[in-house]
Amino acid sequence: MEQVFESDNIQFVKVSESLVRDYLTMINDIEHVARFISKRIKPMSEETEVDWVCRKLEENAVIFSMIEKSSGEFIGNIELMNINDNIGELGITITAGKQNMGYGTEAVLAIIKYATDYLRLKRIFLKVYPDNDRAIYVYKKCGFREFNRTDDDIFMEITL
Repeated sequence: MEQVFESDNIQFVKVSESLVRDYLTMINDIEHVARFISKRIKPMSEETEVDWVCRKLEENAVIFSMIEKSSGEFIGNIELMNINDNIGELGITITAGKQNMGYGTEAVLAIIKYATDYLRLKRIFLKVYPDNDRAIYVYKKCGFREFNRTDDDIFMEITL
């Protein structure tokens, strides 16, 4: 796995086919993970996930898998999407076994620094489901502020 950057406890590496089983475990966990990233209830297949990895690599997408330094275990993925005019959209997913350990806050702060230092972004926004209290807490802790709300989503942003 090719490391791109790191924070205190996390290695940020390029997405990889070698992590497909970890990705599937994470995104097919409807109760703890998937319900916060989409309304999907059907499990993803290995073939679909391999295709996703290949597509992200071909697109040279700004997406990283997070690996716990102390154990080498998979934590989750973090991505800056739809980058345009120095603005990007943040997405993060953490596998159930690594939630509530401070990795979300550390990862969001690290990607903000990466976005500022390497991508020269001036603003990052995101959308989060209103019932995802843990994520909303982390985003606020990292400096994000709500700028819009619908019945389905809360929109948050940080100006860099």
